Amino acid sequence: MDMVMESLENAIYFLSLPKMTLIDVLEICIIAFALYNIILWVQKTRAWTLLKGIVVLVLCYMVAYFLDMSVILWLFNKAFAIGITVLAIVFQPELRKALEELGRKNFVTNILSFDDTKDRKERFSDKSIQEIVRATVELAKVKTGALIILEKSISLAEYERTGIGIDSAISSQLLINIFEHNTPLHDGAVIIRNDRIVSATCYLPLSDNLGLSKELGTRHRAGVGISEVSDSLTIIVSEETGKISVATGGKLLRNVDGELLKKHLQEIQGGNGEGKQKKRFKLRKHRNEKSSHGD
Repeated sequence: MDMVMESLENAIYFLSLPKMTLIDVLEICIIAFALYNIILWVQKTRAWTLLKGIVVLVLCYMVAYFLDMSVILWLFNKAFAIGITVLAIVFQPELRKALEELGRKNFVTNILSFDDTKDRKERFSDKSIQEIVRATVELAKVKTGALIILEKSISLAEYERTGIGIDSAISSQLLINIFEHNTPLHDGAVIIRNDRIVSATCYLPLSDNLGLSKELGTRHRAGVGISEVSDSLTIIVSEETGKISVATGGKLLRNVDGELLKKHLQEIQGGNGEGKQKKRFKLRKHRNEKSSHGD
């Protein structure tokens, strides 16, 4: 009987909550708050895609651990230290930006506000979509090369800094004027965030995808390149043929007309406008690719 009572006491003691002081509660709140803001920061950078890959590796490690795969565990342990260093190098711009945020005067106000109305609103208004489509079609008619990047969830701030800041409302006249030949801003890409043109003459990473047509020039490869490292949508106008292309997710859709372009923009619009449709943006491979000629 004594053994039974002792076992019950041990079980109750094991299940009982530990004593918590006010300091413990405060510490838990601080850690939870920090993790919440770290997750928000990761979602707005390229680290979000990398995080998914890390989760897959962790699952593989767990499987190897439970099955006692000694060789795989040895490889994981040896690669861990190197991996931390590689991550620090790859995400140096994002880490630097995060440290800069810590030093801003309004940082505390921003993180305490918990105001997510900016994230819930439409990325682009219907008027902005109409202006972008109108400008693209007009540029295509006169064979003026253009490269327009529409930012979505992942921030393009590091590429925005390579250009010249504009911070202007979206208008077809302004976009046409930016890409006009022999103007100071025509070379490079324009980045659009929400309903603002934030920067022009931006430099973008070039895609090294060997599957892209040899006909495509630097403008198209830059458009595909930025779509490979972010979730942005890129509009490309060929200077040689006047053809419109759209790039997203590392894929390129060529020979797009105004109506199809408008449809794609509405699909990523978000919020409560026409683009509230929650369809996944899927690029269809163009069947008549032979008839198009690259930039």
